[in-house]
Amino acid sequence: LRVSCCAGATKDMGKMLGGEEEKDPDAQKKEEERQEALRQQEEERKAKHARMEAEREKVRQQIRDKYGLKKKEEKEAEEKAALEQPCEGSLTRPKKAIPAGCGDEEEEEEESILDTVLKYLPGPLQDMFKK
Repeated sequence: LRVSCCAGATKDMGKMLGGEEEKDPDAQKKEEERQEALRQQEEERKAKHARMEAEREKVRQQIRDKYGLKKKEEKEAEEKAALEQPCEGSLTRPKKAIPAGCGDEEEEEEESILDTVLKYLPGPLQDMFKK
């Protein structure tokens, strides 16, 4: 039992020490077959994943149809189109593009709030703010 164990080890030791390696005449052919098998497995795996993803996309589309949702790409395309659409006949930007706090109405509201606050302040403080 020990003899067979050591016989393989001494053969490998001879290779490590610089001895001649045994050449396998079919090594090239075996390697090509192995590579081809790996390629075939990879193609099968990709085909399987493509089928699974197609099924998932079908289910996603059913959900989108049921709830009236849109794909992310469709939503982004619509938003981009809305931003790029020029306002016909207008030299200024549309009203909805004016940020909050820029209108005349809101300034009047701020003044009325200031007046309301002044009413509740003691007399000497009211005089300071009025000046």
